[in-house]
Amino acid sequence: MIRLPAVAGAFYEGREDALQASLRELLRGPHPSPMPAFGAVVPHAGYVYSGRVAASVYSRLAVPRTVVIVSPNHTGRGLPAALDPSDAWRTPLGDVPLDLRLARRMQELAPSLELDRAAHQREHSLEVQLPFLQSRRPDVALVPICLGAPNLDLCREIGEAFARLHAEEAARDGSPDHLPLLLASSDMNHYESRAVGTAKDDRAIARIEAIDPEGLFATVRSESISMCGFLPVTALLFAARAAGAGPARVIARSDSGDETGDVSSVVGYAGVIVGAGPGISGNAGGTAG
Repeated sequence: MIRLPAVAGAFYEGREDALQASLRELLRGPHPSPMPAFGAVVPHAGYVYSGRVAASVYSRLAVPRTVVIVSPNHTGRGLPAALDPSDAWRTPLGDVPLDLRLARRMQELAPSLELDRAAHQREHSLEVQLPFLQSRRPDVALVPICLGAPNLDLCREIGEAFARLHAEEAARDGSPDHLPLLLASSDMNHYESRAVGTAKDDRAIARIEAIDPEGLFATVRSESISMCGFLPVTALLFAARAAGAGPARVIARSDSGDETGDVSSVVGYAGVIVGAGPGISGNAGGTAG
């Protein structure tokens, strides 16, 4: 089974040559030398809006053989914690195979995680990460997870399952290339003024930098921060805390007003790398990597 692209030609270029050119431009340096990391937060809007923030993260990551991506559920379809059962995901750059061994192990470690195609079929937030990963590592493999239930215990279960998986893989083969990377796909606050959105994003990012999953979950809900991927990011923070991985460094921030010129209603974007060495750094106020 191949999961076909749902948003090629909309969120990113639909032709291979045009997509390659777009990625080359977004990833154009200079950048620090790529380094292994435990995880990252990456935005998922159309590349014209959030592509440079995403590229700022990807250009700094030494992408390992397998990447576990946790996305939000924008469509409302499918199960609360969905592991896609496809054999591969297709993009204009080719097919990204699933790492079936690690996918099965994640399911064993997180019993709430169920096989379900419906949650993934039209969801864009995981798909848009794949061309970046393919450009950085053509042989990358995938474990695709979609979270749709605002349940703190579920985020803890998924995150701590990944931490255990990461520890098992370290014991099995400790080389960085064989340690899975955990990506949380998320944009920040939506459709308020830049002043309001930036202030809300600041509060959420403070909890991310503190590796405080309970604090992020509570802050987003109590302060009405429309951060669409707060469940994946909460899971990442649970994983990082369980694994003792840190720090969390903000690499880049921007909002849609940088592209449209309209700051009365913006969507915020942030790129964060968790658990990498001191060579990972960036300008938290900038938009380009």
